[in-house]
Amino acid sequence: MAQRASTASKKSAQVSAQVVKDLHERMVRIRLFEDEAGKLMEAGKLPGFLHLYVGQEAVAAGVMAALRDDDQITSTHRGHGHAVAKGVGFREMYAELYGRVTGACLGRGGSMHINDLSRGMLGANGIVGAGVPIAVGAAFAARYKGRDSVAVTFFGDGATNIGAFHEGANMAAILGLPVVFVCENNGYAEFTPQSGHMLLTDVADRAAAYGMPSVIVDGMDAVAVHRAAAEAVARARSGAGPMMIEAKTYRFFDHQGVKGLRHPYRSDEEVAEWKSRDPIDLIETRALADGTATRADLDDVWQRTREEIAEAIAYAEASPLPDPADLLLNVYSG
Repeated sequence: MAQRASTASKKSAQVSAQVVKDLHERMVRIRLFEDEAGKLMEAGKLPGFLHLYVGQEAVAAGVMAALRDDDQITSTHRGHGHAVAKGVGFREMYAELYGRVTGACLGRGGSMHINDLSRGMLGANGIVGAGVPIAVGAAFAARYKGRDSVAVTFFGDGATNIGAFHEGANMAAILGLPVVFVCENNGYAEFTPQSGHMLLTDVADRAAAYGMPSVIVDGMDAVAVHRAAAEAVARARSGAGPMMIEAKTYRFFDHQGVKGLRHPYRSDEEVAEWKSRDPIDLIETRALADGTATRADLDDVWQRTREEIAEAIAYAEASPLPDPADLLLNVYSG
């Protein structure tokens, strides 16, 4: 039976003021980036679909604050938050969403395939669960090359029904690879509630099948996520093998976009209940209560971020579209 750590650690209060400020800023950056991206999409200024991360910010921030620059991550179709928290710049992010040549992927990846290898962001992925084996491969490469870097893979509850998840988890466990599996359980696989696609209450139970330890955390509490991630990352880096974190979280917007498809699969009461535990509100309340920050300090983070985003959007809109002559650049065929 795999080790199961406790849910939502009481030790979450025992973190430095610097960590709390770091988590807060990462979450604010994600929230404002996504809010503006959503507005741009609804205004018809961005091509394609956006799967917004609003509500889940505590997970990306908590995990990424535990990583080094050379650690690598794989993401999902809901990947903007992971990219922003890992340090991908607003300019490159917005330019990519606009499909401009100055984007992180030269305008070729768009929302669901955005990556920045220089930041260890190995890519968002439109295929459910596809990031898992990529992260396992990155961890294998690190081990093979004698590096002590760690790979983290993010996925949702529905992805744990995919064969790639089980194959990746089994390989990581049997080889003792430095991988952290992070399930962002927001309760829904697109429009299907968890109870409709699995009989388990806790996705973390699946780690036991591979002899892998797991922990369940409050995914709306960035500090609790950070503590669990720091432990899992340290464990992996030390050579003790993989670990799984299940973060119980919630997305405030629909599966895609802001207004979504108007498909009534969640009640207004359910959404309101989760919004009452907004992760940014929670960490700001903590920071104000323990004297970590003043209201002016927190407001300054919001204002500076808004200004940076406004500049990044202007940069993206002024950037050129890719040259059609480069259509086959970096396209390979067998």
